[in-house]
Amino acid sequence: MAVIAVLGYGTVGSGVIEVMRSNKELIESKAEQPVNIKYVLDLRDFPGDPVQEIITHNYDDILNDSEVELVVEVMGGVDPAYSFVKSALLNGKSVCTSNKELVAAHGAELMRIAKDNNVNFLFEASVGGGIPIIRPINRSITSDKIEAVTGILNGTTNYMLTKMGTEGIDYDEVLKDAQEKGYAERNPAADVEGHDACRKIAILASLATEKTVRYEDIYTEGITNISTTDMLYAQKLGGKIKLLGKAGFENGRVWARVAPGVVSGSNPLSMVNDVFNAILLKGNMLGDVMFYGRGAGKLPTASAVVSDIVDAVRHKNINLGIKWSEDKQELMDIDDVVVSKLVRVEYSNKDKAISCVKRVFGTDNILELENAYDEFAFVTDKASEREIDMKLEELLNCDGINGILNTIRMEG
Repeated sequence: MAVIAVLGYGTVGSGVIEVMRSNKELIESKAEQPVNIKYVLDLRDFPGDPVQEIITHNYDDILNDSEVELVVEVMGGVDPAYSFVKSALLNGKSVCTSNKELVAAHGAELMRIAKDNNVNFLFEASVGGGIPIIRPINRSITSDKIEAVTGILNGTTNYMLTKMGTEGIDYDEVLKDAQEKGYAERNPAADVEGHDACRKIAILASLATEKTVRYEDIYTEGITNISTTDMLYAQKLGGKIKLLGKAGFENGRVWARVAPGVVSGSNPLSMVNDVFNAILLKGNMLGDVMFYGRGAGKLPTASAVVSDIVDAVRHKNINLGIKWSEDKQELMDIDDVVVSKLVRVEYSNKDKAISCVKRVFGTDNILELENAYDEFAFVTDKASEREIDMKLEELLNCDGINGILNTIRMEG
């Protein structure tokens, strides 16, 4: 029998208990032995809930119980999750977690400790919720060099951008709607400023390079500057605006960013709407492969956690050898990454503004909207971010141009 403890009885923790109880026979068949939840750690009591029988308020009850061989951390945040997980691994207990903050900040160290103690640190649910992505990278796509990872990694922002694009609802109104539906927190910064997606792309980039990509080093831009007018220009180009976490790995150079992008209609990511997530991997032999599903939510996330539980139980005293070292992966300067951008220009004199765009950027392919006065847009040729920014500075000095209203990367 495998004896486990669950840290946290919130949304995901209660989901883990539900999945374990609802699919008990299947799970134990896959694990090839009975699985018993002996403890659930939480600061609260739950009178009337059967879980109350196994609630503990003291982590030491779990740490010092030699019967417990697997700890499931679904508390969230870095503290005290980090100290709890680290001590469990040092005491010879495997750990499964859905905690992206913990994995992004300390993943390599915790995997080293797990390996040193011949146990496992598994984190399938930390990136795509219910979407399997960690296991495929580690076990399925092992004959390819991963050249790029691009993902819609945050369901809240994808829901908001979908509503803005399909219903013409402005940012403030759609944020309020997302909060009322429970998709966005009262303080939505982690989602709308791109921090959530940043941690997830840091994890994926670390697995792809087998080194540590620090999320603090990743250029991150959220969706707070995206407007319904931007959406209309994207639609005129046959695309949609998505918040993308992206990393590239070519010729020994690695870069990563989180930012909105115009995704063309031929790109499968353009069809990922509402709260759904998707991750597109490009292998040098495989080509493109996409993983799609619910990137968050109680039961989808819990399902991924329980899959890790089964894996850990089946590999007791066998470290699965996930490749991710504590060596820091240096990232190339984001200003050196080659891009193309949609640029919105505000003008005081249209003819002079178009003439200037043609002189500076070499294009007179101007996009105009029916009800957008005193502005137009155009798409730049591909160049480094630095080169485009220098040309935009030159554009701002042109007679007839009042300002740059927005720039959005074209993602193909």
